[in-house]
Amino acid sequence: MERGSLHSQMRAKSWKPISRISEREERLLARGIRTKSNAFPASVAARARKIRVLLMDVDGVLTAGHVFLMPLGDGTTVEMKAFHSQDGAGLKLAREAGLRTGVISGRQSPAMTRRAEETGMEFVFQGRAEKLPAYEEILRTAGVGDSEVAYIGDDLPDLPVLQRVGLAIAVANAVEEVRGAVHHVTRRSGGEAGVREAIEGILKAQGKWRIVAKRARA
Repeated sequence: MERGSLHSQMRAKSWKPISRISEREERLLARGIRTKSNAFPASVAARARKIRVLLMDVDGVLTAGHVFLMPLGDGTTVEMKAFHSQDGAGLKLAREAGLRTGVISGRQSPAMTRRAEETGMEFVFQGRAEKLPAYEEILRTAGVGDSEVAYIGDDLPDLPVLQRVGLAIAVANAVEEVRGAVHHVTRRSGGEAGVREAIEGILKAQGKWRIVAKRARA
């Protein structure tokens, strides 16, 4: 629910201007908005409570999907990627909460390797045009089943994994086929904190969000 509609309801019930809402009411209103903003619906939250491993695609999920190639003087090129700081912070919070994280990508990228190191990712599989073999290797290594894994994707190569995992999530910019195959679609796009939104939803469902968020502010 939008902030404006909440204010309108409160104004209609109390018949007083917004400016006269008490400090306590204002705090409760703000808390309600924050709590609902990235919380999952009940059916999705039930799946999220089982999650122990969070995996995702890279291009279009951790990035906005753009691939920047810078030509060098020797004829080679360097690939650059832009990552969102809130996604990075969210991945660190996920690790703090005990989630094991990783990526399965069709491209090979030194930038992603560096980002994975910075955010504490455990599973980094790149250059994998077919993602299921990497996914199955992660299951064996982590000792988990499909129901304990969440995957965030945006495009057709993600579908085989999305159709296996216990919690399938698409970012807002995902293609139609992916959006129609998942349990949840984020409001935010890839590269625009869509991953952070998904992480918050999982940790809130598991009752861990307040704890890790408080530690992050300490």
